Amino acid sequence: MAKMTKSALMSALAEKTGLAKKDVIGLMDTLTTLAYSEVKKNGEFVVPGFGKLVKVARKAREGRNPATGETIKIPAKTVVKFRVAKAAKESCLGK
Repeated sequence: MAKMTKSALMSALAEKTGLAKKDVIGLMDTLTTLAYSEVKKNGEFVVPGFGKLVKVARKAREGRNPATGETIKIPAKTVVKFRVAKAAKESCLGK
């Protein structure tokens, strides 16, 4: 089974909601922009029933260069993670 492309997703959403594909694309673009700005400003963005984007601070740590085996220092940094909602996990995993 092939993965759903962005175009196929937009078409499916337009069909299921009865909205024009152009309106669905505009809505998704707005949602994406809003999510990015909220994570940057507040550290998280929640989509109820789906999950949330969370800004997480990683500590500095030691790692290894796989080519040489040399120990290297990996600096601390901030990353964005997606945490799946419990309802989404249960729905997808059949619990």
